[in-house]
Amino acid sequence: MNKSIYSAGAALIALTAMLASCAPAEKQAIEVTAPVPPDSTILNVHPPGPAQNEAAHAVKETVRPIMVLINNHPSARPQSGLSYADVLYECLAEGEVTRIAAIYRHPAFAEPVGPVRSIRPYFIDLGKIYDALQVHAGGSPDGYTKLEEEGIDHLDEITNAGRFFWRESFRKAPHNLYTDISKLEQGARKLTFREQPEDRAVFKQAEAEPVEGTQPGTQIDVTFLLDSYKVSYRYDPDQQVYKRLINGAAHLDLDNNRQLETENVVILGADHKVLDNEGRRDITLIGSGQGYLVQKGKAQVIEWTRKSAEDKFHLYKDKVELGLIPGRSHYLIVPNQRYEQHIQIR
Repeated sequence: MNKSIYSAGAALIALTAMLASCAPAEKQAIEVTAPVPPDSTILNVHPPGPAQNEAAHAVKETVRPIMVLINNHPSARPQSGLSYADVLYECLAEGEVTRIAAIYRHPAFAEPVGPVRSIRPYFIDLGKIYDALQVHAGGSPDGYTKLEEEGIDHLDEITNAGRFFWRESFRKAPHNLYTDISKLEQGARKLTFREQPEDRAVFKQAEAEPVEGTQPGTQIDVTFLLDSYKVSYRYDPDQQVYKRLINGAAHLDLDNNRQLETENVVILGADHKVLDNEGRRDITLIGSGQGYLVQKGKAQVIEWTRKSAEDKFHLYKDKVELGLIPGRSHYLIVPNQRYEQHIQIR
């Protein structure tokens, strides 16, 4: 693990946390969550093991994909491990801040991943697209019911896999829970989960050719719910990637201090419904809707369809299915209720 980066970032994070403490706390859902230890006892409850050797960084073609639910509260940023993800899905959870599902196709890096948070039914369905091992810390009652009834392979810090996570001392709970790929693989073997991936077409990106857009698409700004929370992407034509920002600041990975980047930005409008007083939501991600596909500095208005939880998102322009550029993809799931006025692409 890159301890020097963590040490260097600790002072900055401590200052950020001190300033954030003056703001109202994030509204917490009533759900199954881990008991939070006193501040004096949260020092590396499960410290990470030694770094993996050089061979472990080779591409592991036959390893099952892993999906980790990542905290995106301001007190959890910068997160760890997001720059290594092949796919990111960003959706609203409770309150006004989003949560991120990070999909790792060939997980072979040694650095930490986190902070890890709880799961919801719509995140479970996203993980099923990839036949992913699902990693989380707690969940809504509906989330736990879905995991049990559908027999989803999952590693939960609370119920079945606590020893494969640890808490860091430079952040306060619940924003300080971490794991790493080595520990997750150990946990999967301990619980005898299937290690080989199913042959899912979702990663076969050549099955539909990318079609170049006709509208400008070098600057993307998306407001999920609050005007004070804006996710942005800026196109770098030299590297041919989109660089991610939050509220105008670069969104960094604490593991390596790299700004998050992607080759494809996919914005999908979906119906959102608040289910209870805790603010839990249902997000309709099976069916169809409108959206945008942004690649290589160009944007296209698209229609998305998805027939089942195991199906991927199919993106169409004038009834022609569009492909993704090989590389990374970031999906932003935006409420239909705020779709038109809160997406700016130019």
